[in-house]
Amino acid sequence: MAQYAQEASDNYKGVWDGRIGFGNKAALLVVDFMQGYTTPGSPLYAPGVVEAVAKMPRLLAAAREARVPIIHTNILYQAPDQRDGGIWVKKAPVMRAMVPGNPYATFCEEVIPSDDELVITKQYASAFFGTSLASTLVAMGVDTLILTGCSTSGCIRATAVDGLQHGFRVMVVRDCVGDRHPAPHEANLFDIDSKYGDVVSLDETLNHLRHD
Repeated sequence: MAQYAQEASDNYKGVWDGRIGFGNKAALLVVDFMQGYTTPGSPLYAPGVVEAVAKMPRLLAAAREARVPIIHTNILYQAPDQRDGGIWVKKAPVMRAMVPGNPYATFCEEVIPSDDELVITKQYASAFFGTSLASTLVAMGVDTLILTGCSTSGCIRATAVDGLQHGFRVMVVRDCVGDRHPAPHEANLFDIDSKYGDVVSLDETLNHLRHD
């Protein structure tokens, strides 16, 4: 794996390795950190998400102290048939658990939104698709999206691509995104860092928030 990663890095060097950096005003986006991904025995359980959630309190505390806007997303469908999930719940019926009242659809305790933090409900992978996220960020004067959440290969990648396409600088915090397996996690971080945004460490992000 390390050999292939090095070969890929060498192959992309000078072509797909640009950096955009943080802009003038950031918002922190926390994507779908729900208990279905962190509860052992859940079909959605992902060890990488458990690790990412554990790192979030430091980032949330720093963002709140810096008065950076924080937006959370969750996935919720209408019972009993989750028709608002369209083809996605047919492709991935495991998502049908995301209905009001199911403990799997509740936020992890480490990332419960504060009363003054916006929660956007979505039905598909991208936090931008079918939601007011883009217009909300524009109205706040945000040009940089600090992206955290799960899963790296699903909702994080989709949101990163759409974030770029909506004109935002996308900064994915490596320590604060997770997946159910390290291979797709690393592959998608490589792709995002190459083409759609910057993958940054938690320490880099904390340093930006403290000194911006």
